[in-house]
Amino acid sequence: MQKLTASRNTGIDLLRGFVMIIMALDHTRDFFHQSVSTTDMLNPATTTPFFFFTRWITHLCAPTFVFLSGVSAYLASQRRSLKDAIAMLVKRGLFLVFVEIIFFSLGLSFNPLYNFIFLEVIWAIGVSLILLALCMKVSDRFVLGVGIILFFGHNILDYLSISSDGVSGALWNIFFLAKGSVISYAPGRLILILYAILPWTGVMFMGYSIGQWFVNGYPPAKRIKNLRLLGAALLVMYIILRATNMYGNPVPWENGEHPILSFLNTEKYPPSLQFLGMTLGPSLLLLSVFENVKSGWGRIVQVYGRAPLFYFIVHFYLLHFLCMIMFFVSGLPLSKATESFMLFRPEEFGYSLPVVYLIWVLVVTAMYFPCRWFYRYKQTHTQWWLKYI
Repeated sequence: MQKLTASRNTGIDLLRGFVMIIMALDHTRDFFHQSVSTTDMLNPATTTPFFFFTRWITHLCAPTFVFLSGVSAYLASQRRSLKDAIAMLVKRGLFLVFVEIIFFSLGLSFNPLYNFIFLEVIWAIGVSLILLALCMKVSDRFVLGVGIILFFGHNILDYLSISSDGVSGALWNIFFLAKGSVISYAPGRLILILYAILPWTGVMFMGYSIGQWFVNGYPPAKRIKNLRLLGAALLVMYIILRATNMYGNPVPWENGEHPILSFLNTEKYPPSLQFLGMTLGPSLLLLSVFENVKSGWGRIVQVYGRAPLFYFIVHFYLLHFLCMIMFFVSGLPLSKATESFMLFRPEEFGYSLPVVYLIWVLVVTAMYFPCRWFYRYKQTHTQWWLKYI
């Protein structure tokens, strides 16, 4: 069977760039905001609309990023034989896990001894790519079937009581739960697993399964219609499930003192079905609109979307470097620098939310020219490692 060809879709680049920009707000808050913890920002009883929105809007990022990784995996596979596509996905998956452990963990902690290793979204994408490669050996329909089961069915586990002790418990946490799971692998050395694998694998598989909408020759009008129908369906599903508390989120909606905030407060770790409907629904609707954006702001945002991994890693180092500078400027003693797993980020350090927004704007602006340079570098160079970034 002849493979369909695929070209770069500007809507995908624009949506990916959009969520990458928003993602930087969440990470800037992690480094520079003092007043309210992440948990309290989403707790209707302890937050304000400004605090809540700052955290909530960034929920769009991880599901969209993982979903588009699935779409990109499909498009990349169309340029290769099945054997080569599988090998490419396995190598890229292993490469992403390596990047998460070596580069991301260092950028987040600034600890060259690696006492803390963080496994977050890049790790989930990497392992999911490997699982995708294995399922592709069967068929694309098999990928879709597994994706549907994982995407819509993983919240059935909310009704089960599973022991988290021992090796089996650790594996259960890694693959299904992973809400801040901690594994001690040596004295004074910890692995913090924040992203469970399989719920995110379901998101990637669903993205891969609609990748055929983006190949050359697929009618753009039909693609836009499909995206709008799927996005609207996910939003309607979320609203119905949330309003009725039937299924799809471990914590029910409470029509109490803060009904709107409670309605929007769905579970990300691991991502519940309601969370995925709430986030991917709007993202797919945006994707249906972004394809036809030709304005200057769209071309600027696309620059970030064309160098996503480069942006992801470099902006962490930039944020932590700025955090270190502000730590010394604040006059805190050096002994405070090691109080947290994020060096130079003690609990009493931080600024108000408006200052966080200002730093976010400056960091995103500073990342524009490096991202543009890196994308152009990829276009004109052929080193082996470039195809994995």
